Amino acid sequence: MNVTLSHLVNDDASLISRRCWTDPQVYALEKKGIFARSWLYLAHESQLPEPGDFVQAYMCETPIIVARGMDRAIHASINSCTHRGLPVCRSDHGNTKRFICPYHNWSYSVEGQLMTIPQERELQHQPDKTQLGLKAVPRLDNYQGMIFGSFDESIESLDEYLGDMKFYLDAFFERFDGGIEIMGSPHRWLIDANWKLPMENQLGDVNHGPYLHAAVIPPEANEEILRCGYSAVPKAGHGATFRLMDESTPWEQLAWGMEGMGGILGGTEVQEYLRETQAKAVERVGPIRARMKGLTYGIYPNLSFLWSNTSFKVSHPRGPDKVEYWSWAAVPADAPAAVKRVLRTNYSSFFGPGGILEQEDSESWMQQYLGANIDFAEDRPFYYGLGLHDEIKPDPDLPGAVSITANEHYARAFFTRWRKQLEAVA
Repeated sequence: MNVTLSHLVNDDASLISRRCWTDPQVYALEKKGIFARSWLYLAHESQLPEPGDFVQAYMCETPIIVARGMDRAIHASINSCTHRGLPVCRSDHGNTKRFICPYHNWSYSVEGQLMTIPQERELQHQPDKTQLGLKAVPRLDNYQGMIFGSFDESIESLDEYLGDMKFYLDAFFERFDGGIEIMGSPHRWLIDANWKLPMENQLGDVNHGPYLHAAVIPPEANEEILRCGYSAVPKAGHGATFRLMDESTPWEQLAWGMEGMGGILGGTEVQEYLRETQAKAVERVGPIRARMKGLTYGIYPNLSFLWSNTSFKVSHPRGPDKVEYWSWAAVPADAPAAVKRVLRTNYSSFFGPGGILEQEDSESWMQQYLGANIDFAEDRPFYYGLGLHDEIKPDPDLPGAVSITANEHYARAFFTRWRKQLEAVA
């Protein structure tokens, strides 16, 4: 690069160059330094209940098939034939025994092994098919049903990678006897923006809500965030933003699900399910986490989770100037089918490509990219210094660096890690 990374992100990450969002050279380093060396979210195991089930995914711009093999294990393979490179799977999801390349009909098992080459019957010397399977993702792991993959064979375990982020994840996942499940296929849409801003938005930026989303978010919701809100960085790059409610808070104001349209308008059956779930919360997750009302979570580098709207989101880069955003609805796996259908509206009413909050966010992300790409403004980097010199004391009950939601420490931690990983490959 013709500029050092310290000029892109300064030492305390309070100044972020506009080039971080627009420069093709920066994006090339991101692919090498971040996406090649991180754990990346692929799918949830609830999407693959039976042998032969598969879904498509991406690791950066590399297409991936995630499948449950006939051995019932999860396998992940690059979706590219070893003969001429065509995709061997063209369905977003389904169940199959074979993936078949349309060009020459080479066929592969769901585990990725090459099974047949029709042309080999004409040859005197057959190739060794055991060496010609789909390229496997070398590292796979699972946490709370979330399947992650990495191209880095020597990467730390997923457990170590998540670190104290597990404390905050479990505050949600452990509430439900059967865990959670993904309901339906992902919404997917392209946004003319850089992949990092959607991630940053969900990592901890809740303070834009009463301004950008003023038509939907009432003043009392913002007051609750100001009074009870916390932003935690359990490990640089990860983030959890939540409210820690008072012990006297009525269950209707505390229970997961009651903030959404499904909880508010879903009727007696839905509200009784949510009440019973909250009643078990202390036993299941402990007294502190039972009082947590989550807002936004982020797992480095590009997975987001919205607690109250129960949505998983992945920010798939498509170059420095475009992101393919994938968004799934999640529901408790043990809920009755009728309750699941209603609770899904907690997601669809506000998020997904038709949700009003999603549209307002997407418009802002596109405008930010335009602002990052204008001429004669390189000497005005973006300011990330809110809360820079505020003291952050260890919290006896909450792991990581914990501060108020207005403190941009979550974003500075992200870019500190981002700069370090790019420096390792620059």
